[in-house]
Amino acid sequence: MVMPQTRPPRPADNARMRIRFTKMQGAGNDFVVLDETRGLLGLTDVQYRFLANRHFGVGADQILSVRAAPAGSKDIDFAYAIHNADGQEVEHCGNGARCFVRYVRDQHLSERDTVRVQTLNRVLALHMAADGRVSVDMGAPVFGLSALPFDASGLQARHTLGWSTWPLEVTAHGQQTVLHTAVLSMGNPHAVQLVDNVDSAPVAEWGPQIESHARFARHVNAGFMQLLSRTEIRLRVYERGAGETLACGTGACAAVVAGIRLGLLDSRVDVHTRGGLLTVDWAGSAGKLDAPVTLSGPATRVFEGEIELPDA
Repeated sequence: MVMPQTRPPRPADNARMRIRFTKMQGAGNDFVVLDETRGLLGLTDVQYRFLANRHFGVGADQILSVRAAPAGSKDIDFAYAIHNADGQEVEHCGNGARCFVRYVRDQHLSERDTVRVQTLNRVLALHMAADGRVSVDMGAPVFGLSALPFDASGLQARHTLGWSTWPLEVTAHGQQTVLHTAVLSMGNPHAVQLVDNVDSAPVAEWGPQIESHARFARHVNAGFMQLLSRTEIRLRVYERGAGETLACGTGACAAVVAGIRLGLLDSRVDVHTRGGLLTVDWAGSAGKLDAPVTLSGPATRVFEGEIELPDA
């Protein structure tokens, strides 16, 4: 096991830091991946934002850091840190997790088909199949409002099959609309709305209003789901700290879980995102609300390189 180290010393003579990186994508959700297994780089919010910048840096929805397992941990292969494009560390990213396991295999950091990874708030089991598709045990969804957290005081819930959705007021084209929102956590907070058509839904206007709504104390990922059948949906997600992305793994999981709890979907669902196809499995349709969610889909290395970072 590689033990974590402290930040390497800064180069002399005011030389700027240069780092190696790998650009990856999963269904169009793109990432800069950093190897910190031999020592933490100690990057700042400014440097994370620079890496994510599509004009001056590499360009990414998130930056993923592959780190050594915490000292003394058992049955954990790696630690995993995720920073949004705005530089803030977040709890979870399903598409990133799939890229994580592809990365550690490609870089020969592990030869295992399944690795266990410690994130900010849970342990994930990541599996790479022979056909190159990657599956992630995302853990069980969490429905307690305090887990997001979400302030429902004064709101009149709509009850469906014993589950509550909540009214949120949003505005688009000068017109106010009330969206009935399903809220849950997949290790990070999600608010899922049903829409008739994801192409015509005003995601660019509704998304940021929901993401920064005062009732979500730590902001939220806003998902917009269109039902195609009981086994197929279309989805757009306005991600917390990143804006709309081509795909969102935890957003796909949250949307399917919400659809199942509302009696609209079966236990295995294909999710069509703007970046590609994801598949979500959850046994919650049988009343097993504590069952883990499985996310499957592609994970692809785009290119590798070296970049000089600005001073913190």
